[in-house]
Amino acid sequence: MAAKQNITVAIDSSLLKRARAVAAKRGHSVSALLAEELRRLVDTDAEYASARRRAQALLDGPLALGGSRLKREALHDRTRLR
Repeated sequence: MAAKQNITVAIDSSLLKRARAVAAKRGHSVSALLAEELRRLVDTDAEYASARRRAQALLDGPLALGGSRLKREALHDRTRLR
């Protein structure tokens, strides 16, 4: 397990009171609650960055739209329109 570090966070006393209530309901400390939320935030950000890289790679390459290549003569053949 990685070593933990203490940090100082400045929040309103009313928010802290509500956070303590939420943490107590979940059986955790406010510190554990914040650590879990930060973990989720970092994971979500990493997932978003990964998805963005994959999407950009798809957009940078040619899109496979199906079909087949037509020759110039076939493109300009208008016998079907007559």
